[in-house]
Amino acid sequence: YNGIKLGFFCSTIGGAAAVGLLEELHALGAKRVLYFGSCGSLDKDITAGHLLVPTAAYRDEGTSYHYAPPSDFIEVKSADRLAEIFDELSVPYNRTKTWTTDAVYRETRDNMEKRRSEGCSVVEMECASLMAAAQFRGYEVYQYLYAADCLDGEQWDSRILGRLSEDLRESILKIAIETAIRL
Repeated sequence: YNGIKLGFFCSTIGGAAAVGLLEELHALGAKRVLYFGSCGSLDKDITAGHLLVPTAAYRDEGTSYHYAPPSDFIEVKSADRLAEIFDELSVPYNRTKTWTTDAVYRETRDNMEKRRSEGCSVVEMECASLMAAAQFRGYEVYQYLYAADCLDGEQWDSRILGRLSEDLRESILKIAIETAIRL
């Protein structure tokens, strides 16, 4: 793209699978990897489709513990650089802590409230795992998210989960390409 060699891939869902793919990508020669995908909002004020840059990930999964000492959170060390690029591109986003879990659709109200009280405003399934592996191996890994569904309400709201408009899909992909060439 504009003289810069880029590779595209569709990652898998879940920390263990995503880290397995990350390890393979680097074995094949990838220098930097940019992940982007959906997350669930823990705050109804985060609008559907809004972009988010994780700054730390709550480790409610298993993979990160094979790469980093035990702790509640792992820092996303690449967040500042990604935020700089979004600023250069005039892309609206928010920085946030995220809750990484292994359990699809198993976020309980009590756990959601605990994570929100610790500063998490979204939930997803890969960030803590990817960042722990990246930091352990010395890989350059970046990640941004877009809010899809929402858990903050009387009942789960699927919003745009699985139903992204073509315009939004295209916009998120263009942001990824423009970000990747700057990395």
